[in-house]
Amino acid sequence: MKQSSDNGQPWLERFLLNLGQQRNYSHRTLVAYRHDIERFIVFFGEDPASANAQDVSRFTVHLKRQGLRNSSISRRLSAVRSFYNFLLAEGQVTTNPAAVSAGPRIKRRLPKVLDTDQAAQLLNVSADDPQSLRDKVLLELFYGSGLRLSELANLRLKDLDLTQGMVQVLGKGSKERRVPLGRLCIAALRQWIKTSGSDRSDWLFPGRGGNSISPRTIQNRLKRIAAVQLGDDSLHPHMLRHTYATHMLESSGDLRGIQELLGHSDIATTQIYTHLDFQHLARVYDNAHPRAHKNDNKGAGDSASEAPQTN
Repeated sequence: MKQSSDNGQPWLERFLLNLGQQRNYSHRTLVAYRHDIERFIVFFGEDPASANAQDVSRFTVHLKRQGLRNSSISRRLSAVRSFYNFLLAEGQVTTNPAAVSAGPRIKRRLPKVLDTDQAAQLLNVSADDPQSLRDKVLLELFYGSGLRLSELANLRLKDLDLTQGMVQVLGKGSKERRVPLGRLCIAALRQWIKTSGSDRSDWLFPGRGGNSISPRTIQNRLKRIAAVQLGDDSLHPHMLRHTYATHMLESSGDLRGIQELLGHSDIATTQIYTHLDFQHLARVYDNAHPRAHKNDNKGAGDSASEAPQTN
């Protein structure tokens, strides 16, 4: 490995400033980018503008020898690739040396989701006291609107439009989006606001000391509810978001629409986030594609003579 150098540090600072100001990346994300890119700069040891694809490949080998997992290697290569895209846009390099470095293959695990019966059983909770009513609203917002944990915890009363059946959400990167509310969710919200006294607070779910409810409190409540309703306390907020996305995609097949509802900037994220079983895809194909429909008027000879043509 070459000797470490401070070359490239000013451009790294500009890159991080760009991510923070132009893309509204969180402090935690910026720290991760700095850590990953600095590892490459130290490994390369020279002006990053002089690096080529072979240098990035050597960096990948170096990370493997260090025992890093494939997911960690891919993350670091992604950060380096983004850094060079910035340098390319700024005219500091003519090519991106990390552009063709795909990194090691990652075995992608499908997200665990509830089936429709489990989801219905989970949401079939009593709401005869303030805490159980709040629990019901939490469940309805997670499963019915696909909110992230942080988005739900930070909801304010002004974010709700119960007349239109919508909620304004502040998502990742401070991006706002409007998400529909289900009929049962709206009814539960009206009851919650009326009986809980949250109408005297800025927060939809007030916590201690004038703050909003803590994410940890929400997580603990979900586990307790799931233990009672499903006999399993492994439920977490993101599983309900996975379930929301999966059930929506199975029902509609509208990947772009679900991308908007989830607040994903890249549709590839939505494709990873949701999954369909192949039997469902086969049913969609059989029902929709002209080539899937059998023509009963054709005889066996006609069918056999219809050979595929090459174009």
